[in-house]
Amino acid sequence: MSRFLFISILGLYSLFGYGQEVTGKVVDNEGMPLPGVNVIEKGTSNGVTTDFDGIYSIRVDEDATLVFSYIGFEEIEEPVDGRSTIDVTMTGGVSLNEVQLVGSRSPKRTPVDTPVAIDVIDVQAVTTQTGRIEVNELLQYAAPSFNANKQSGSDGADHIDPASLRGLGPDQTLVLVNGKRRHQSSLINIFGTRGRGNTGTDLNAIPASAIKRIEILRDGASAQYGSDAIAGVINLVLKDNTDEFTGNINYGFYNTDAQGDFPEGTPNTDGNRLDTERDGNQIGEDKDFDGGSLKLTGNYGFHVGEKGYANFTTEYLTKNKTLRPGFDFRRGFGEASIEGFNFFGNIALPLSDNSEFYAFGGRNYRDTDAFAFTRNNPTERNVVSIYPDGFTPRITSIITDNAVTAGIRTTTLNDWKFDLSNTYGENNFHYYIKGTLNASLENLSPTDFDAGGHSLSQNTLNMDVSRYFDDIMSGLNLAFGAEYRTENFVIFAGEETSYATYDVNGKVITDPSIQEQPTDSQTGELRPGGSQGFPGYSPDNEVDRNRSNISLYADGEIELTDAFLLAAAARFENYSDFGSTLNGKLAARLKAGSNVNFRGSVSTGFRAPSLAQIYYNLKFTNFVGGEALDTQLSPNNSPVTASFGIGQLQEETAFNASLGFTADIGSFTATVDGYYISIQDRIVLTGNFEAPQIENVKAAQFFANGADTETMGLDIVLTHKMSLGKGTLATSFIGNINDMEITDVKNGNLDEETFFGVRDQAFLLASAPESKLTLNVKYDLGWFDAAVGLTRFSELTLLDWQMFEPTEDYGSFANQIAAASDTYDPKIVTDLNLGFKLNKNLKLNVGSNNLFNVYPDQQDDWTEGGGYWDTVQMGISGAYYYAKLNVKI
Repeated sequence: MSRFLFISILGLYSLFGYGQEVTGKVVDNEGMPLPGVNVIEKGTSNGVTTDFDGIYSIRVDEDATLVFSYIGFEEIEEPVDGRSTIDVTMTGGVSLNEVQLVGSRSPKRTPVDTPVAIDVIDVQAVTTQTGRIEVNELLQYAAPSFNANKQSGSDGADHIDPASLRGLGPDQTLVLVNGKRRHQSSLINIFGTRGRGNTGTDLNAIPASAIKRIEILRDGASAQYGSDAIAGVINLVLKDNTDEFTGNINYGFYNTDAQGDFPEGTPNTDGNRLDTERDGNQIGEDKDFDGGSLKLTGNYGFHVGEKGYANFTTEYLTKNKTLRPGFDFRRGFGEASIEGFNFFGNIALPLSDNSEFYAFGGRNYRDTDAFAFTRNNPTERNVVSIYPDGFTPRITSIITDNAVTAGIRTTTLNDWKFDLSNTYGENNFHYYIKGTLNASLENLSPTDFDAGGHSLSQNTLNMDVSRYFDDIMSGLNLAFGAEYRTENFVIFAGEETSYATYDVNGKVITDPSIQEQPTDSQTGELRPGGSQGFPGYSPDNEVDRNRSNISLYADGEIELTDAFLLAAAARFENYSDFGSTLNGKLAARLKAGSNVNFRGSVSTGFRAPSLAQIYYNLKFTNFVGGEALDTQLSPNNSPVTASFGIGQLQEETAFNASLGFTADIGSFTATVDGYYISIQDRIVLTGNFEAPQIENVKAAQFFANGADTETMGLDIVLTHKMSLGKGTLATSFIGNINDMEITDVKNGNLDEETFFGVRDQAFLLASAPESKLTLNVKYDLGWFDAAVGLTRFSELTLLDWQMFEPTEDYGSFANQIAAASDTYDPKIVTDLNLGFKLNKNLKLNVGSNNLFNVYPDQQDDWTEGGGYWDTVQMGISGAYYYAKLNVKI
């Protein structure tokens, strides 16, 4: 009955229409039609684009306001006021607040007009249509070669999601905010399936509700922007709207019915047992849903004077853990819980007709909680009187991310633009380990520990100068500038009980030759020190290191004719810790007609080793097939590292080439770009070396310039919009095809299988999946819209911990690889979203991500994370259902 009623209402609205239809033509100030102009009903996701003749048609409320926007032209707002025809003339020219796309410092480029591949994602439209609550999740399904996934059992990586472009490392993508360099996280990824050995920028520290649009440059850009831009650049452009409040309330939860053939009594499956630790550490319970999340956002902007603005965003997020089937040694397999608060601001204040002061930035706070591996009896790592049934430690963290940029930009009388700015950012990651113990203290052990942490701060001073000459050839843009950047990496110690080993008298062991370490009566093994789950940083781990670099750049774009554009860039950088580098780029675009372009580029690139990769060190417990392995990660510059034959880190170097075409024919747009990326001396985390010479550990790992890789791929973005009945039908296809090959392992005289063996190589290759293909279809009636998304994730193969078993047990090395191969077949994930406009101020969205509850293929108990599958690209939590109420006043 309810279904019949819904269909009937939908039919009536389709029959009688919604609001009124408005048509018109958009031209430039010379009367030439402008194809591809965005025409949006203000405050909604209802919009169209002009066709090849500049014509548009849209159905809106009678009291609506239409917003016309186009890269390189000033935005126009036109109240409908009952009109059925609204023609618009858009004015171009360089202005102080001119829109510029990342990858081009010219104010005259559009996404299909650039010589390199650029995606422009309207975040407001995306966030009002889906239940994805973090920036990484949005981009995973909106950009062709962007990949990110939640980790589990990866220590700090459970709390900050590693993400990448074109299958390269998280630290090989540069992130900008309003065109200014964003600082990286202080976390370095040690475990997991993606980003192993890398640091990266935490995109989730920036609230999606503060972002106006996201620009993704899918091309090497070190010559334009400096280190980290080997894979490309992500630029987050903050909101600057005024005189309106927007916000939303988003609630959602996961389906716990994990798909698989699990043994009876497996923890954390629907209907299975409840394990509750002494401290209330709840591991699993009989329920149908988990991972409940609530997100509240608010954004408000107002005018400051006639031309200034101030826009502020606040965001609160709380998300519970998800728990999925894990083996007995991993009874806490699933996503971490999060409680976070964001505040961001974006301000511009006019100083004169030609100058303004601007500032933006904010603070992100997150309290996160994730499960480590379980300590089951009998083990010397547990004290039975404290945890009679064993225990699963919890790694919790307080993460704070602060950033602020301030600057002055001005335009001279002869149209030179000057921009002087300073950006400071800091990430602080502080570990607190709960529901655990220090086994060497036995019955005297506390169960919660302050384990210390790490921080990274960065200060960047920029001077940028540019000018557009419209009277040279068919247009010339020149830009040059300088940058001075300083960085500081710190590791700070936790409390003594988090890292120390105690003797039988409860004293810290300083001389093992005369102090007796406690022995477990059941196993006869020595009781290890430090907090189980994550040992604290000790004073011996403490680091406080700095470096600086200075860079000079120049780039230009000249349209030799109306059809042919040539761009060039060069950048020199000098680092205080490893020397200098010079990189260049050439790019071109050829118009093959009025609506088809061919484009290509070649460039060199580099990435400086992060301070964390050089100086990070820790003794930690790795679980190899469920068995604990105490491991020492030594800093790259230490004598211990040198004694194993590992050299000091140098910069990664790269060569990029791309070739593609774009088509913009009426309501159809296509971009197809092939790419080739060769990287020399990639920094990797080595395998485990036997380390009998290091006290209290069995293995050692290091960071090293360990591999060369070549990546070839294809990015495809196809979009189409058309009128259908009383509404509009929008379709997009987003695809990435990718192939990465390890061309050389730089093990020197060291054993290759130990240094960077086939298992470690598989993890690196898995970060570059063979393909990701997404089809999105949306039908919009104004009062109602429906969207369906289908995403296909390609096959992926990882090698599990069986690679650590004796080869003779398998007959041959090839048989061992075959036995250790965990293959994840291709999967299709379906998303559904329904939107209902309740009135001019309210819109309700309901839907599901991964509607049909699809999971990766089930594996055996040798997986990296201890679950029945690894944390691969499609995710490990199953179907997510949500409702979102959007408010605009």
